[in-house]
Amino acid sequence: MKILVINGPNLNMLGIREPDIYGRKTYADLLEFCRERAAKNGDETEFYQSNHEGDLVDRIQQALGAADAILINPGAYTHTSVAILDAVKAVSLPTVEVHLSDPDSREEFRHVSFIRLACAATFSGKGFESYGEALDFLSALNKHEGKR
Repeated sequence: MKILVINGPNLNMLGIREPDIYGRKTYADLLEFCRERAAKNGDETEFYQSNHEGDLVDRIQQALGAADAILINPGAYTHTSVAILDAVKAVSLPTVEVHLSDPDSREEFRHVSFIRLACAATFSGKGFESYGEALDFLSALNKHEGKR
């Protein structure tokens, strides 16, 4: 299975941005973690990161016919972007929402998630392991769907 891992604004600043919340590991460390976890499940990953909403929408649309599933951390767009929600709905690929921190335990405005409306599951609050659990979930979902 090919999983497109999409990261939104400021994820490229991991290790620098608010290390007390997001930790000291870098974006490169995150990608390596995801590659290894997916490979353990027999899956392949492709990565995309942008700080621009329209670029994220374009990449989601390009996943149609090119990926089997999407793992997405929309960053701050989680709380504001109906466009990203609509793009995920349009491609109809199994999608999971991921966050390194737990948005529900942070500022009130972070409690809203538009993307969640189109996702099969949400994993948050466990740092890189949130991504690991999401990759495991998508792999299991794919294996389950393949047995039908």
